[in-house]
Amino acid sequence: MAKPGHAWSRAAAEQGEAEEGEDPLDAMIARTGCLEQHRQLQECMAERQDWRHCQAELRAFGACMARRQQRE
Repeated sequence: MAKPGHAWSRAAAEQGEAEEGEDPLDAMIARTGCLEQHRQLQECMAERQDWRHCQAELRAFGACMARRQQRE
């Protein structure tokens, strides 16, 4: 019988990659090398409450993720 929850979060927990209390999404983003850009985007979103005011941060995060994808 399948366990509840997302397969990726369950797999990360089973492999011991995510520390207790660590957000599985943050752990996945950290492995991409784009964590700093993601945190800057999150900070902008928390401050401005509107993604349209965070376009520079959004573009920087998107560019980082695109570079990561091209390397694969």
